[in-house]
Amino acid sequence: MLHAVNPLLEFDEMRLQCALSTSHIKTRMSKLLAPTLRMLPSTLVRKRRELPLRGRVLVTQGSVVTADTVVAEAYRDGELRIVRAAEELGVGPEEVTRCLRVEIGAVVRQGELIAEIYGLWGLLKTRVLSPIDGTIEFVSQATGHIGVRGPQDRISLRAYIDGVVAEVDEGRGVVVEAQASFVQGIFGVGGERVGVLRMLDIPLDCSVTTSCIPTDVSGRVLVGGHSPSLEALREAASRGAVGFVTGSIDDATLKEYVGYDIGVAITGDEQVPMTLIITEGFGVLPMNSRVDEIMRGVSGNRVSINGATQVRAGAVRPEIIGVPSSLQVSDRAPGPEQAVSEGLQIGSLVRVIRVPYFGQRAVITALPRELERIETGASARVAKVKLETDGKEVTVPRANLELA
Repeated sequence: MLHAVNPLLEFDEMRLQCALSTSHIKTRMSKLLAPTLRMLPSTLVRKRRELPLRGRVLVTQGSVVTADTVVAEAYRDGELRIVRAAEELGVGPEEVTRCLRVEIGAVVRQGELIAEIYGLWGLLKTRVLSPIDGTIEFVSQATGHIGVRGPQDRISLRAYIDGVVAEVDEGRGVVVEAQASFVQGIFGVGGERVGVLRMLDIPLDCSVTTSCIPTDVSGRVLVGGHSPSLEALREAASRGAVGFVTGSIDDATLKEYVGYDIGVAITGDEQVPMTLIITEGFGVLPMNSRVDEIMRGVSGNRVSINGATQVRAGAVRPEIIGVPSSLQVSDRAPGPEQAVSEGLQIGSLVRVIRVPYFGQRAVITALPRELERIETGASARVAKVKLETDGKEVTVPRANLELA
């Protein structure tokens, strides 16, 4: 059994993986201090919401939005299905065109006739049907294949938090801001979810069992206790809870809940029924009283949670954001201790964590949108930074930076 572990978030992937999977190794890590995670009862939270490809922004600057508001959308090309028409018809590639019964660009339904040929004096015929709903995109003269493109996929980008649209980046996305409580966890699984926060009626040092789970938790984010049993997690999920925030968890329970040994370099895409956020570590560690106090302050309110965790460069922490029902735009610019921003920003103080500028502090001066070729030959998103030591401006891959 893994002893209580309160891992430093600056551990590299290998050391944290060891803490998760090597349960027979006893450790003194419980004596290490936890890193300083943000636990703020009220702060200006800014969330940049960005489409993965160019699209259309649906809101304007100053718009009041809820977490479920679709703020931007984009359309991605649908699936391309290749129909081997020449082989099916038994003709040469150059003959497929004359066998077509639809034009290039035509919209077809699944099972609709798209090509046919008659044989044996017209008594027999061979037919080719569309495998999907879509559009006839091309007919290859070289191969005799027909390309059928499926319907476009709509990508909807939601606001994630209740707030106000502070910035609009046309075609890309928006920045949503709100005055809210903000708590970071140390580890999590599962992606973005929104629900009403409900505190469990148990002490901080109580292990969570199925008897601790209330009956009516549909749409709720449950908070409290530590070391939930697998049965308790499954019971909460089966009753409709969308999130669970607790002090600690046993590594074996986590593995069973996710369904596999989890790689902890990046989490958040796990197909779990309920987002799980750990505030203290692995083993038996009660929830921090400060977290409990802040969570009780927003009990009964809607909160936005995200279990995404990244322990490599550009560290990402799980988060719980509680926004009050009345939304206001701050009438003053946030100071460095007031704003909680997602990702790197121009003016951010950062530390370089890779050679040749390892350990140096710098200020971001530009964040180019386009990918740039770096020394390794790969293309990556980069930042231009001004080094504190000599004022020199250099270009560094964003993955090699962390907020200082």
